Amino acid sequence: MNIATSQNRFQKFNLISIVLLFVLILAGGVVRSTGSGMGCPDWPKCFGRYVPPTNVSELPKDYKQEYIAGRIAKNQKFAKTLDLFGFGDLAMRLRQDKTILVPEEFNAARTWTEYVNRLISTVLGFFLLIAAFYSFSYWNTRKSIPILSVLILVLIGFQAWLGSIVVSSNLVDWIVTVHMLLALAILALGIYAYHLAKVHGKPTINTKAVIYVVAVISLILSVVQIAYGSEVRERIDAVSARLSGYRDGWVNSVGQIFMQHRDAAIIVLLANLVLYALIRRNFSRHSIQQQLMSFTFLVIMLQIVTGIVLSYLSLPPFAQATHVLLASLIFGAQFYLLLNLYQTAKVSGVHK
Repeated sequence: MNIATSQNRFQKFNLISIVLLFVLILAGGVVRSTGSGMGCPDWPKCFGRYVPPTNVSELPKDYKQEYIAGRIAKNQKFAKTLDLFGFGDLAMRLRQDKTILVPEEFNAARTWTEYVNRLISTVLGFFLLIAAFYSFSYWNTRKSIPILSVLILVLIGFQAWLGSIVVSSNLVDWIVTVHMLLALAILALGIYAYHLAKVHGKPTINTKAVIYVVAVISLILSVVQIAYGSEVRERIDAVSARLSGYRDGWVNSVGQIFMQHRDAAIIVLLANLVLYALIRRNFSRHSIQQQLMSFTFLVIMLQIVTGIVLSYLSLPPFAQATHVLLASLIFGAQFYLLLNLYQTAKVSGVHK
């Protein structure tokens, strides 16, 4: 197989992996919003089976005790990790948390929701491995591509472990935000590797540096907004534990962070309006820059709609998952736009 064929295959499998990352983010949002994280209490099997059960009668009588024991063991290991990094107080709270001793009833819908999430993760891992294999066809010309591909594999493994901690622990609230930001980092690395492969050996064109600067600001604002959203998600989890079954009161009980998240959406919209105007003025209708900006603006509007649905319809799970997916799509489109602008802005003197 010649180098050109291997490089084309890398681009193909890397692009498929990026799409699957978005699908996995959506699946993770569904798992989180439906409370299905512990639908499968063990790993890699689910209730000790490769194909999960559909009825509680298919489970052993002591499955609850086994589930609790596994959750305790996982949290104890995480507590040791927290001790190692100097979070002794948090580790102690985790060890003393009694809520993990409360068994969850078997729910077939939640079990299969988590199982589908795992299947998507497995397929993603398969495509990432293939992409990493073909990425070494760039080793002699652009070593950053295979390095990024291997780094993504490492981070995906760490993200999987972190995800298990998210659903296992009730106390480490910041871990939800870290989990989401790490997902964005993996997504960014995948998009960056794809971009490097696409522009490899191609000339750059000139553009105004101000567009690049505004694009950077818009991307930063989006990341901050996503971090706010993750914190809102954490507060919702805490409130729902106290007000189980009373979804109408969850939003009002979240506090100031919800208002900050809503107000930040206006700032994000205004920044992207400015960027949209600049892109339309300086690039043709059929350019990749204008296509990406149009897509970004459309998704932002859809994101605002889902935000309104969440606020006024008591946080329906489908809207929560959609909200997370749209946020990641905005980030991905803005980052890829930034990479395309970077290629042009280098010529005009932003990076020297």
